[in-house]
Amino acid sequence: MRAGSAGTIRVRHHGWLATMLLALLCNVPSAAGAAGTDIDPNAPLTFGILPIGGPAESLEAWRPMLDDLHTALGRPVRAVSVTTYEGIAQAISEQRVDIAFLSGRLALDAVVGQNMQVIGQLTRGDGSKGYYAVLLVAADSRITSINQLFAKPGQWRFARGEALSVSGYLVPETQLFAARGVDSDTFFAKVHVDNHQNNALAVANGEADVATNNTADLERFQQHFPDQYARLRILWKSSLIPHAVIVIRNDLPAALRDKVAAFVTGYGKGKDAAREEANLKLIHDISGFAPATNACLVPFADIEYALEKRRATTAQWVSENARDARLGKIESDHDGLVARLRAK
Repeated sequence: MRAGSAGTIRVRHHGWLATMLLALLCNVPSAAGAAGTDIDPNAPLTFGILPIGGPAESLEAWRPMLDDLHTALGRPVRAVSVTTYEGIAQAISEQRVDIAFLSGRLALDAVVGQNMQVIGQLTRGDGSKGYYAVLLVAADSRITSINQLFAKPGQWRFARGEALSVSGYLVPETQLFAARGVDSDTFFAKVHVDNHQNNALAVANGEADVATNNTADLERFQQHFPDQYARLRILWKSSLIPHAVIVIRNDLPAALRDKVAAFVTGYGKGKDAAREEANLKLIHDISGFAPATNACLVPFADIEYALEKRRATTAQWVSENARDARLGKIESDHDGLVARLRAK
């Protein structure tokens, strides 16, 4: 991370747990194997989980559904959850994960660079098509409006998510800060990087003045920390962000990929629907997964495009021609990526 001119960035690491989980994962190959083929049809599949809450909590929440996947496939399914976005991204890049539950930005990287494809997108019982990024302040904060926040650069303490977090960094940075010509890493007096739960606690406990979060995680936060939740206020809300997705490796056999996709999109909808729906609610009040393709990741490609344009526009260039060439390359790369995502 880089230090801002108005303050410093502090990253909170949960190193020991992440290291242990990644070490365990790296010692066991994925079912696809180094050669890219499913050599052993009885080899375990590895399911990577982007944590909602802590990694141990996420593993426990997903276990009933993954046990059912094991029964449906007739082969073991091993679950892995780590504490950071970088941790799950690393596991995927090392091809140690066969299937994964990911936010849109991580899924975009998995599809573009790691030979994976989207097979399902999370749905909720309320019928919502997504969730919203938010900025939180204390209920009694002196910051009563966005204009008041931006009127005092270098004064406030900021808690945000990791750089790969859609609601914790990318969407607020694109829709709010970049729109005002501001880089959040240099605007605030101090910047602290952590997960949504800890960032909300930091504001509630007076350790940060403003923090990023999202409406889905706040629901969970309200259940687990009702007193602290009552001390929070939403200062800003983004446009709608599409729900998380499930991706699978393309080098698994087509028949296996089809069976996994059918299981995922049919879960909670069959003859055992009541029990399966109860299992889904353990994860985070999920109602199921709708069939989806890589095209659902286009909004996240648009976010990256907006950030790259901002960086190019605000950078120092030797000439206008050099800047225009860079902007043209960003435009053509984005058009190519969108076409690729929509091709299947």
